[in-house]
Amino acid sequence: MIGTRPRRALGRLAASLTAAVIALCLGTGPALAVVAPSHAAGTVGSPPTHQTRTHTHQTGTPTHEPRTSASPAPTGASTAGTDAGAVQHGRLSPGRIPPPRPIVARGSAQSSRKHTQSCTPAAFSSRTGQALASYIESSTTDCINTLFSTTGSDAHGVFQESQMIPVAQAFQRLSGGYSGDNSAGIWQLVIYLRAGYYVQYYDSADVGSYDANLTTAVVGGLNAFFAGAHSKDVSTTNGNVLGDAVILTDSANIQQDYLGTYKRILNAYNSSWDAYYAMDGVVYDVYTPLWRGQWNPAFVTAITHDSSIITTLDSFALHHTSLLGGNNTFLDADAGQDLAIYVQFPALQATVRPLMLGLLHASHISGTTAALWVAVAEQSNAYDNANCSYYGTCDLTAQLTAAALPTTYHCNSEITVLAQSLSPADLTAACSNLAGQDSYFQGVAKDNGPIPNQYNTTDNVVVFSSRLNYVIYAGAIYGVPTNNGGITLYGDPSAPGNQDYSILYQDPGPDGYTDNIWNLNYEYTHFLDARYDTKGTWTQIETEPNIWWVEGISGYISYSYRGIVDTEAVADAGKHTYPLSTLWQTTYANSDNDRVFPWGYLAVRYMLEQHPADVQAILTYFRNGDYTGAYNYYTNTIGTRYDADFNSWLDALAGVGTLPTCAGTNHQAMGQNCSRGNQSATAGNLDYLFIWLPAGTTTLTVATNGGTGSASLYYDPDTWATPSTYTASSTNSGAAQHITVSNTSAGYRYISLYAVTDFSGVTVTTRY
Repeated sequence: MIGTRPRRALGRLAASLTAAVIALCLGTGPALAVVAPSHAAGTVGSPPTHQTRTHTHQTGTPTHEPRTSASPAPTGASTAGTDAGAVQHGRLSPGRIPPPRPIVARGSAQSSRKHTQSCTPAAFSSRTGQALASYIESSTTDCINTLFSTTGSDAHGVFQESQMIPVAQAFQRLSGGYSGDNSAGIWQLVIYLRAGYYVQYYDSADVGSYDANLTTAVVGGLNAFFAGAHSKDVSTTNGNVLGDAVILTDSANIQQDYLGTYKRILNAYNSSWDAYYAMDGVVYDVYTPLWRGQWNPAFVTAITHDSSIITTLDSFALHHTSLLGGNNTFLDADAGQDLAIYVQFPALQATVRPLMLGLLHASHISGTTAALWVAVAEQSNAYDNANCSYYGTCDLTAQLTAAALPTTYHCNSEITVLAQSLSPADLTAACSNLAGQDSYFQGVAKDNGPIPNQYNTTDNVVVFSSRLNYVIYAGAIYGVPTNNGGITLYGDPSAPGNQDYSILYQDPGPDGYTDNIWNLNYEYTHFLDARYDTKGTWTQIETEPNIWWVEGISGYISYSYRGIVDTEAVADAGKHTYPLSTLWQTTYANSDNDRVFPWGYLAVRYMLEQHPADVQAILTYFRNGDYTGAYNYYTNTIGTRYDADFNSWLDALAGVGTLPTCAGTNHQAMGQNCSRGNQSATAGNLDYLFIWLPAGTTTLTVATNGGTGSASLYYDPDTWATPSTYTASSTNSGAAQHITVSNTSAGYRYISLYAVTDFSGVTVTTRY
């Protein structure tokens, strides 16, 4: 599925699955009596008086397939991309791969609000009408984004239509006075509505149906918003809200009503927008409804009667070719892609075909304009292939492969490299590296050879010369999404002649990979794991939660084979975020990158080092294709039995030893390299602590672990730390938190544990 991590943000993605975002929206409790050190109030350094952070899987052969009638899901939570790799069975049709997004970070959907109130589903389902709308407005965008992963009865309580309508009405009220920023909380209302449509798409049985009453309310809000003068502001604050409002037109499947808005935005764009990343993001957001509209009959009817959106896209693509080859390559190329998908509709072909040909003539299969050429050519091949000679795109896959991957080098019977620009020395180095990894993997997995009757004996290692070229060509040649750090494409292991592909790119960052081939060893491990350890197709493999192994073994082999420490995992180890028994339940749907990657690595490393016999028992099930048997083994036979030992192992890995109790009888006073145990507080309240740092202290590390419940950690150098007054915080789920802060002068520093839920038995440690 996914691969290694280091650099994560690659842009705002139209993801088909919501990442499991773990963000706690915290509340401030009542005033608490605090025992302060004996210094006079107001003196320098004395404590003041107390005031009240996609995976798609498909079986089949790598051939073009027709667009299916079912539309893909609405756009999920606003998340950054990832440099992690992925794995996929079979090729996706072009219609299932959304337009690419920028290859640089767009930025996080943050608001200026602090975490000052609860962010559980119950906090929203327990409120109705204007009270619900007001609560949403006073929440944070991070908090609302967590609701995209709501399921079951929670989904009904939060997003049933009777909850959605008053939110849409509140959106309309605020739109009338919209000032071009999020000062009134309008952004949160828009994200909430988007989340409702997203969750209802996947879980309509729980949420219930949506009807014209909701549509009318949403349209009222959108019309008022787009009519406001400030919705045309060119600024970061407006771009944030405007972009999500555009996505809402798509989530509600009313793209046909906003063709004028889309045209206005495309026509308004100029280079001045580039100073505001959120404004460029609005153009990318326009491409989402123009792409997903192909599944909406009302949209198709609308553009058939008025094709001016098509000519607008053509004009945009032709007039902004200077963007091609840079960070905003797809701001131009996506216009051509969205235009070209409409050639599938007979009534539009007379209009679309000559425009497609014009865009192909204005670009080239390689070089700086390749993204535009490939985007248009791919759609011609998918939806108008009978006329491929008209476009010059017959045998497109062969054309693209010849242009982008001119080198084919056979390392051995198991490995073939297809490369864009690797030198002979590079090829030799890559082959040598992978050949050594094969035997290393087998030494770790202790297999008895390839799984019988599996036809995955060869891995084609595809290496593009850059991240940009990967995004341009990989989807068109191999039918894979490219919002990742590389991908392993499995075919059908039961089919003779099956070929696997590890599709990668070069990145000159300090990653330690041979020839700078990003995720080389990680993705090759996916191939080896499928050959030696995991029988069957991805559909069979994913019958039970086993992502801790699939991703964990790739991470473990990638790091240990290269002799590199996974510093991110080691740092996470000291936080004790997940018990081992929780990691047994990891899926892509219920996890974020942190749980999938560093914690998958930690789970596999622990099992290999501490319980190798259990690993072999699990792999015996995997090798026989009995994933339910394996799941029962690690969930029931092992269960929670290793949780305590896993915690101790994590401490040893992170270099945490047991520290002595801090000196003195004041249980609020911390000290140098010491701990306070059995800290507790009831939900909504704060446990206040402080520490005196002598002159010359450069850093302070504060950590919490153990106990039960959920406690967030806050720090402030000048005053009592609270969820609304702090300079550093750690708000992971549970009670395992960790912060390190810089220090410049002697004096008191202030620490607090905020009770998200009741917590007790928590140990706090301070080191300097």
